[in-house]
Formats: sequence, C-alpha cells, structure tokens
Amino acid sequence: MPLETNVDCGGISLKNPCMLAAGVLGTTGASMNRVFRCGAGGVVSKSVSMEGKPGNPGPVVISTGAGWINSMGLPNPGASEFIDELREVDEEVPLVCSVFGETPGRFVEVVKRVEGVVDAVELNLSCPNIEGGIISSRPSEVERFTSAVVGETDLPVWVKLTPNVSDITMTAKAAEKAGADAIVAINTVRGMVIDIETQMPVLGNKVGGLSGEQIHPIAVEAVYRIYRETDIPVIGVGGVSNTREAIEMILAGAQAIQIGSAVQKDIEIFKKINMGIKKYMQEKNIQKISEFRGNAHQTETKNP
Repeated sequence: MPLETNVDCGGISLKNPCMLAAGVLGTTGASMNRVFRCGAGGVVSKSVSMEGKPGNPGPVVISTGAGWINSMGLPNPGASEFIDELREVDEEVPLVCSVFGETPGRFVEVVKRVEGVVDAVELNLSCPNIEGGIISSRPSEVERFTSAVVGETDLPVWVKLTPNVSDITMTAKAAEKAGADAIVAINTVRGMVIDIETQMPVLGNKVGGLSGEQIHPIAVEAVYRIYRETDIPVIGVGGVSNTREAIEMILAGAQAIQIGSAVQKDIEIFKKINMGIKKYMQEKNIQKISEFRGNAHQTETKNP
C-alpha cells in the first residue's frame, strides 16, 4: 500500500506536512506557486497589514553563519494591494495568509479583506521587530486578539506564538481558549549582533529576530510542551533544514511543519524532506504520519 503523507491541519488539507513559512518567498503569487511546485504541501504568505508599511531602517538582515538575524519590521504594500498577489496563487495550493495589525480591530479588517481568496489566516502576534512589543508575550492579549478574529470570520484561524516568554504553554492555552484552530510555534528568538570595530549594533533597529538552525532545539521543545498541554493542532517552525529535524518536530507532536530560512539556500528542500520522511516511514514500517506523531510522549500522559 502507498504511504500516506497527507495531513489535515487546522482546518485545511495538505498533500504533505511541509509548508512554506511566512516571510520567505511568500511575497508574490508566482513565488508561492513555485514553492508549491517544488514540493511544499502548502504556503504561508508574508505578513500583511491593512495599510502599507515601509519596515525598519537598514541594515535589516545579517547572517550569523548558521542562521540569520532580521529586523525587517514587516514591510508590506497593504492588504488591498497584496490581495492581487494572493489571487495569483493557483487554486490547488493550500494558501494561508499571515496578517497583523496594531489592534484586534485592525486584524479583523485584514482578515475580512482576504476572505474568499485564502484558505486560512495566520495571526502574527509574535514579531519581535514592531513598535509596541510582542502581542503574544501576554496570554490575555493573545486571547483578546484571537477572540476578535475568530468571532468575525469562518476561515480557520492559526495563531503564531513567540518563544520570548517564560512559559509558551500559557499563551498557547489562551489561543486555544479563544477558539484558534491551530498553534504555530515558534517565531524568531530575539537577538543582537554588535560590530566590534564600530562598537555599535549592526542592525538599524538594534535588536532583531534570530532564525535558522540555531533555534531548532528551542522550537522542538516548544512544540513538545504545547502538544502536551493543548488539544488543537501544533504547527512546528524553527530551524528545520533536513529530514531529521522535520521528523523531530512530528515526534514532538507537530501536525505540520513550516520551513523558512532553509528555503533561501535550497528551494528543493520540501521535496528532499518529504522523500526523507517516506524513507523513514518505510524503515519503521509506518503507513501514516499519524502513527508516529507525538511518539516522543509515549511514556507520558497528555494533559495530566
């Protein structure tokens, strides 16, 4: 019998568990179609607000060797313009739009604008590079923002959380209580690079978000804990660059996986990881992904 790598995740169906993460190649309809043709099970667009946003002053990205620190500041043309790019995404592509705003009402406005064009929305409550701080650092704010959107749309609502908190399960539970269909964990980790010659921070915004392989163990631990403490799907994102790391996420409890930084080096990463997952399933005599999802919890009781 053929192996089953398709998954149902947070209200949408994916041909495989590997998705494009927000912020990388999710800028145009053409780029999102290309990613899907390169093996992604679905795509998440760049984050979009109601009005256009120029982003932070440069420099905005710097390599750390094994990853990146960025302080982009969520630049985007605004929902009314970006929706033209979303309409260019092929109908067969599971499309999630990442959205953000300064208030719950602004989130709702963006979501209402993209309804009918996308299959789900991902609430970016966790960017570390915007004025006013990280919304998802406070459970009460996660619940307030999520509830506002859930109450105004029939689209599946995913909530992307920050790891820059003392206990990510508290914000995950707040999103679940508010009616979220899935949790996306994690966004970038706050970081800084200082030039020792100028003795000044390199990034124009001084502080940025660290992504790439360095944060993978942090992401796996977050997924593991959220899976144990909640009953809605968890989508794992953070430093996935090979099959082993993708399987780690699934064993921790991830329903699906998002890949970002690694795509910049190899757009074929989706095909390679999906082939690797199938090989792993064959070696372990596993027919469906659900048969090994969360197996790292085998000796534990969920939601004790």
